Formats: sequence, C-alpha cells, structure tokens
Amino acid sequence: MDGLLAMTVVCLIFGFGDFVSAKTKAIFSMMFVSSVVLLVGFWVGLPKTIFEDAALIKIGAILVAFLITHMGTLMSFNDLKKQWKTVIIALGAVAGVGVFVFLVGTPVLGREYAVAAAPPISGGVVAAIIVVGEAAKAKGLETIVVFATLLVVVQGFFGYPVASILLNKEAKRLKTLYRSGGLTSQLDAGDELAATSAAKEQKTKKKLIPELPKELQTTFILMAKLGFIAIIGFKLAALTNGVINKYVMCLLVGIVAREIGFLEENIMNKANAFGLAMVALMAIVFVNLVQATPEMVLSLLWPLVASLTLGLIGITIAAFILGKILGYTKEMAISIGVSALFGFPGTFIISNEVCNAVGETEEEKQALLNEILPKMLVAGFMTVTISSVILAGFMAKLI
Repeated sequence: MDGLLAMTVVCLIFGFGDFVSAKTKAIFSMMFVSSVVLLVGFWVGLPKTIFEDAALIKIGAILVAFLITHMGTLMSFNDLKKQWKTVIIALGAVAGVGVFVFLVGTPVLGREYAVAAAPPISGGVVAAIIVVGEAAKAKGLETIVVFATLLVVVQGFFGYPVASILLNKEAKRLKTLYRSGGLTSQLDAGDELAATSAAKEQKTKKKLIPELPKELQTTFILMAKLGFIAIIGFKLAALTNGVINKYVMCLLVGIVAREIGFLEENIMNKANAFGLAMVALMAIVFVNLVQATPEMVLSLLWPLVASLTLGLIGITIAAFILGKILGYTKEMAISIGVSALFGFPGTFIISNEVCNAVGETEEEKQALLNEILPKMLVAGFMTVTISSVILAGFMAKLI
C-alpha cells in the first residue's frame, strides 16, 4: 500500500476508535474498538503490511524508549511513595494469575497450556517471549508457541472493556466526591492542608540543574535531552545483565532526570511531539494482530477463552481482597490488576479516555486524572515489565 494512503487509513481507524470511545463515554475504549476493526480488517483484505507501509514500525520501536522516559517526567519520587498500595495490589494480581491459572487450569486445559498461559496473561510480550522462546520452542511444542502468541494478541479484548467499565464507575464516584469538595481528603498524603503544603514545596523546591529559558525549550532541544536520558537508561540496564528491564530503567532515569531538573515535566507535550509518537506506538501494539488468522483463532478458541477467563478470575480475586485491605474501591483495585492484560500505553490511554469522558470541565477532568492515572501507570509497569517477567521465568521451568 502507498505510504501516504497507509498512514491515512491507520489514522482513520484510530480516529474511529476515538469516536466510538467518546460516544460510549469510554465504555468501549479506543484500543478495543481499533483492535476489533483491525482484526476483522486483516481477515477481509486489509493489507497486513499497513503499519510497515506507513513507516510506523521502525520509528515506533525507537519512540517507545522516548515515551517511557517521558512517562517518568510525569511522576516524582513523592508520587511513587504514594503508590505503594498500588504496587502491592499489582504484585498480588500477577501472583493471582499464576496460582489460579496453574491450579485450576491444569485439570481443565492440561499442564502445558496452563503453564504457558499464565505469563502472557500477566504481562504480554516480554513474558510470552520467555515462555515461548526459551521453553516451548526448546521442547518442540509448536502448538504452545502459537497459543502463547495468540494470548498476547487477543488478551486486550478481555482487558480493555473491563478496565474501561470499572474506571468509568470509579471516575463517576470521584466526580461526585470532587463536586462535594471531598476529593483532596482521599489523597494518601493526608488532609487538604498537607496536600497544599506538598504542592507549595514542589513549586519552591530548587533543582540541581536550572530549567532552560523558555526560548530554548524548542522541540529539537527537548527531544535531544529526552533521547540522551533514554540512552543512559538502556546503558544502565545493560550493566545489570538484564536483571532490570531496559524500559523500566528508562522510567526510573526519567524520574531522576526530572527530579534534578535536567528534563522538564511532561516533556514530550512541551516538545509538541507526543501525538505522532502515540500513533507510532499504537502501530507497535496492533501489529501483533496480523498473526491471528481465523483458522488459528478457531483451533485454539477453547484454551484461549478458558485461560483468559481463569486469568481474569485470578486477578479479580487477588485484587479485590488486597484492595479491601488497603482501602481501595473494588473498581480501582481490579482495574489495577487488569492492567496486566494490556500495560502501557493502554493504561495511559484508557485513563485519559475515561477522565475526559466523565469530567465536564478541564479542572474536573484533571482532578479525576490526578487520582486515576498515577495508579494505572504504576500498575502497568509493575505487572507488565517487572512482576510478570519474574513469573514467566518461574513458569518456564514447569513446561
């Protein structure tokens, strides 16, 4: 397909997803709608090379590091300390997937399917690579290889609607709380006075590196700084011999770089580079749908649906119990757990969709986003990039 036409069609599909999301108040998220359109499209003749034709795959693969480092500039150390409850719930959800899918799935699906299902469900691509690449392929289990690949491709169909519906309910609860003036009382930092003091301290806190003058905060300078920090993240991750995932390291160095003043807060938006980068990143996410042929889906339909259902049940049980103990609503706790099914950028996109759909003013939308987005971002990184990889390493030995 011609490159210009391919890019236009991709944007039309994503735009249609945005349209449906807006009309349904984010009940059907952009990612879910776009996934359905693309999957059916590939089955009826949409060129499977559309993302390559649009030149999005290579640039998207590069921009992942930029975007994740950028996400670090949206959080501070104080934010991360506040999210310790989220970390516990996310870890518990991944453990819930492993235990429930293995124990219940073994007699229902068979040991090999149960063991292969848990890591992809709890974390997606990286976890699937560990199971498929190092274990199933080594033993010649080609059916398991296809099965794990399909799980990565379609698990979002289970995760996106559940997260959208639950976060929609949570956002409506928070909107009522905000309008009654009680939202600030829900902050982990304590009462409104503490929150105000923290905000003032953040504003007056001096950075190790002074902020660039406004005239030097250009697209090129900001993106060069961001790329430099992303490279440092990759180099540091390499020094750990893979113990720390390179993208997790990008997130961490992004946070540090913002804390010391080298990177500006929300840097890609200030560089006017965020929108197109997200289009490229979406291509990286959706290109996996090319592999899901009708024949493959039909042949593995039962183990696919059964394992994803068991995974959701395991996530729900673990997240609900931990959420109850830690004082989170069941909607927020389960949404945190379900982030394992899609991770970043889904956590970022769905949070924004829901808050924009439920909030009626800019102040209201921002208040909702301030409550939901940090939890979902931390949850996504904990499930997809950290705990799921640990689970995959353990489960691979059981195949």
